Amino acid sequence: MLDYEFLYAFGEQVLKLDTSIRWIGIANKFGILLNAEYREGLKPLMGEEENEEYALRTVSRHKTRLKFREKIGNLIYAFGRYEKLNRATIIINENYYLLVALDVEVKNFDEIIMNRIIPLVEKEKDKFISSDD
Repeated sequence: MLDYEFLYAFGEQVLKLDTSIRWIGIANKFGILLNAEYREGLKPLMGEEENEEYALRTVSRHKTRLKFREKIGNLIYAFGRYEKLNRATIIINENYYLLVALDVEVKNFDEIIMNRIIPLVEKEKDKFISSDD
């Protein structure tokens, strides 16, 4: 069984990686949001139900991309720039996804994701297991 204390601690670790990280969510392969953490003092743009719907749609969208994996390789992360924030989806493994929202002003998102977030994901990846794996 996945350790929810670990999920909370992992979420807090990700938030501390950069001051531009607004929100993190961890979703399972069914798109269920298992944990969500906000930067301290942040006024969220979306509510809990909206974040849950976002997680569900994000995981579903990723699964549609899998049919191209053989030709273009595995997705490292997907990134979207919106008017009010930036979002990234990072695949932890085939069963878990890390969703990250960053401040809209951030320009070095690739450096943050590739040099800070992904190394942490790689370091902790073996703890993302569950009984249905």
